[in-house]
Amino acid sequence: MAIRSAGILLYRRNSTAELEVWIAHMGGPFWARKDEHAWSIPKGEYLDIEDPLVAAKREFAEEMGVAAPAVEYQELGVFRQPSGKLITAFAAETDFAPEEIVSNTFELEWPRGSGLIRSYPEIDNAMWAPESVARSKLVKGQVPILDALVRRLGGG
Repeated sequence: MAIRSAGILLYRRNSTAELEVWIAHMGGPFWARKDEHAWSIPKGEYLDIEDPLVAAKREFAEEMGVAAPAVEYQELGVFRQPSGKLITAFAAETDFAPEEIVSNTFELEWPRGSGLIRSYPEIDNAMWAPESVARSKLVKGQVPILDALVRRLGGG
């Protein structure tokens, strides 16, 4: 059985009507010095018995430190990742502007084999990115989610 995740891709139009999406840089030592293909939509795993949108909103709040915007969400689809994980993605238009990002954390032995267990944020940064920039920042397996949003908005 594949691992399931649910996530939210927020979008808006900037002052020149260019599409921007809300993306998050993954935390921890593996991603620390990476930028290209090191960003993700806010997402997390859920159980088969859970509603994917409820899970997506919960995971968004855990990773951003603030509740997901109270707006209407549309399902973009289910996207298989190279790892086999399935992401159910939802999109919503909003001008989300948190004062700060405070992600939940995870523990990891780092450096590997050192015996030192450290705590790292799941997300260490988040931002609005123009669609063209998001294409190079998102992990490759999530670019189809962006493609689905562009199609939904009539741009592809």
